[in-house]
Amino acid sequence: MNTTHSPAFLKRRKFLMVLPLLILPFMTMAFWSLGGGSKPPAAEASVSKGLNMVLPDADFKNEKPVDKMSLYSQAQKDSADLIKHGLTTGESSGIAGAGRGLNPDPSELAIQAKLAQINAQVNAKPIAPAYGPGGTNTRPTPDPAMSADVAKLEALMKNMQASSGGDDSEMHQLNAMMDKILAIQNPDLVRQQHVKSSSGVPDTLFKAIPAEIAGNVKAVEGSVIELRLLDTIVLNGQRIPKGHSIFGLAIFSNQRISLEIKNIRLGNQIIPVSLTVFDKRDGMIGLNAPEALLVDAVNGGADDAIRSMQLLSMDQSIGTQVAGAGLEAAKGLFSKKVKRVKQKLPAGYPVLLRDNSKKK
Repeated sequence: MNTTHSPAFLKRRKFLMVLPLLILPFMTMAFWSLGGGSKPPAAEASVSKGLNMVLPDADFKNEKPVDKMSLYSQAQKDSADLIKHGLTTGESSGIAGAGRGLNPDPSELAIQAKLAQINAQVNAKPIAPAYGPGGTNTRPTPDPAMSADVAKLEALMKNMQASSGGDDSEMHQLNAMMDKILAIQNPDLVRQQHVKSSSGVPDTLFKAIPAEIAGNVKAVEGSVIELRLLDTIVLNGQRIPKGHSIFGLAIFSNQRISLEIKNIRLGNQIIPVSLTVFDKRDGMIGLNAPEALLVDAVNGGADDAIRSMQLLSMDQSIGTQVAGAGLEAAKGLFSKKVKRVKQKLPAGYPVLLRDNSKKK
């Protein structure tokens, strides 16, 4: 029986027969690209080449060091154990270090000896100061423990000062105590500071200002002396011309007249200054006053003589009271006359002035 198929059916049948031939190559390529047909990686005998980048972790027996210093300490302990058992690093290093332990390098031995000597000097205990026969002593070595305590105390004081933010009597006492401790630790430093303070300010070099006594005057204790400038100067930012008059207060002491100049009038302005007067003839502070020698001698003798006068009588009559009052008045008047010692200062007497604000 002949079956007649339609053309569409025949066309579809041909397509289905050819379709596997088209799909099979693509499926084969996909299977091969995805690794199909090859052996698993575990089955291959892999041979590592080059350096082994995977190293085992350190395995400590007792406790694990936490930092680099602990590792150094552990290495020193291991070296000490090797030396204790009669082994050295040269013996334990195998063939390469076999000859090093038997015949060490002379330069290496010299370096090790020098290092041992330096360590001995560093770790040596402080030696007490030895006094020689001539009375000289070596410089004392400060105690490390005491120095550490002093440093801690200084840090504590700084923290207390920063927290308080003001003056405190207790802080002043602590500062004084710290100064005493430092003086005990460093006597040489205290001696140097004393020499510097005793010879620093008076002997400093300064440029003096020339001046002179304005006119003839008889100076007494507390009198005002007029001086005349012989050069133009600048004080506290103010220009004072040549020939300007300045005034100082006279004070008698040890055959000298000291003049204190605290203010200078310039027009309607009062300029605060600090000037010291030097005698240009001898270069000493104050003016030469030979007559001032009588002040101590005459005043002391006269006052003692007058004050020693006492009324021996115990009679409290009116006459006695009047006589006592007269004696007291005479004593006061005579004491005033004795104390008024005068010194003549001629006009044009040369002096030098020092500006104390610049003597640094």
